[in-house]
Amino acid sequence: MKALLMGPPGAGKGTQAEMLIQHFGIPHISTGDMFRAAIKNGTELGLQAKAYMDAGQLVPDEVTIGIVRERLSQEDCKKGFLLDGFPRTAPQADALEKTLQDLDMQLDAVIDIQVSHDKLIDRLTGRRICRSCGSTYHVLFNPPAEEGKCKKCGGELYQRSDDSKETAENRLTVYNNQTAPLIEYYQAKGLFHKINGEQEMQEVFQDIVNILGRES
Repeated sequence: MKALLMGPPGAGKGTQAEMLIQHFGIPHISTGDMFRAAIKNGTELGLQAKAYMDAGQLVPDEVTIGIVRERLSQEDCKKGFLLDGFPRTAPQADALEKTLQDLDMQLDAVIDIQVSHDKLIDRLTGRRICRSCGSTYHVLFNPPAEEGKCKKCGGELYQRSDDSKETAENRLTVYNNQTAPLIEYYQAKGLFHKINGEQEMQEVFQDIVNILGRES
C-alpha cells in the first residue's frame, strides 16, 4: 500500500495517519520527520537542508525530493508507505512520480480528508491553555468543566496568538492555494479520493481503509 494523505490544517490528518500506519504496518513518511532524520544522520542532503532551515529559508525542491528519494529507498518502504506533507505542489508531484518510477514504485491512491471551512476554523481556534499548569483544552472536543478555568489547578485559560482566527484563516488560504493544482493533478491520474472528514473519527478511518483496500 503506497498512498498519499492530504487534508487542510484541522482536518484530523495526523490522527488518521497514526491509525493507518498501525493498521497497514507501513511507515509514516512526513516531510518534517524526513528532514530531521537526514540532518541527524548527517547525510549530504540533510546538511544542505539544515543550512537553508538555519537561515530561515525554504528548503528547495531539489533538496527535498532528494531526501524523499533517500527515505523511499530504505528497506521498510518496499512493502508500502504513507506520505504526508509531500508533495505540496504540482512540480513536486512530477518529481515524486519520476522518483517512484526510478524505484519501480507507484502510488496506489491519494486520500484527501475534506472538512468545511467553518468547521476547520472552529477546530483550529478552539484550543485553550492554562496559564498556571499548561494543561490543554479544546472548546469543542475537551472543554473545561467551568468556562475559562482549568479543572486541574483552577488557573486561567487563554488562547495562544497562533490559534487566533486570523492565523487560522491565513493557514487555510495558504493550504488551499498550494494544493488546488495538486488535487487537479491527481484527479487527472485517477488516483484522487475524497473523504468526509466531518464524520466520527472511526468512520473517517474506515472510509479510508475501504478505499486503500480496494486500490492496493
